[in-house]
Formats: sequence, C-alpha cells, structure tokens
Amino acid sequence: MDNRQKALNLLGLATKAGKTASGEYSTEKAVKTGKASLVIVSEEASDNTKKMFTNMCTYYKVPLCVFGGKEELGHAMGKEMRASLAILDEGFAKAMGKQMILIGGSEHESK
Repeated sequence: MDNRQKALNLLGLATKAGKTASGEYSTEKAVKTGKASLVIVSEEASDNTKKMFTNMCTYYKVPLCVFGGKEELGHAMGKEMRASLAILDEGFAKAMGKQMILIGGSEHESK
C-alpha cells in the first residue's frame, strides 16, 4: 500500500472516530475555535480557498497540507466531494502529517 493510500485510510479512520470536520464552514469553525490539529485542502480547491485557509492557518498556527482530489478526499470520508477538512485529533494529525511528508505533499508548517 502506498503512502497516499495510507493517508486516505487514516482520514477514513479519523472520520469514523468522529475526529474530522469537513466542508468550508466546519473546517473554518474548527480552526477558529482551536479544535483543528491539521487542515487538509484539496489540490483541486480554488486558489481563493487555498489562500483563505493558508492565511487562516498561519494566523491560528495550524499546520496545513494541500493533498488529494476533492473526489478522493470525500470518498475516503464516505461523503460527497470535499475541498477542505480539519483533523480534530493530535494523534491522527501527527500520523497524517507523517504520511504527507512521505508523499512529498506540500505541508506548510506554521509554528
């Protein structure tokens, strides 16, 4: 199994465990209330969406990864297409971050 698939599987596990928030509104809320440990924005998200979350995550010091297609992210979560989501658990966020580095996805550390 490749690292990309591992990352998607982790996303599925986090979702089943109730540790994700997805969709623009919920993701934004998770970041602003300090619940987000990691934000993932789809590679297919609009430049505006990417810019908005990059700025927000920088401000709130939340790591951000740009990863996966909307279809791919949604499918991993057992939902419709998703352009943005937040991981609400430190453990899942760390594991996802590790996969992102292995994939060579763009992880923006904002610490």
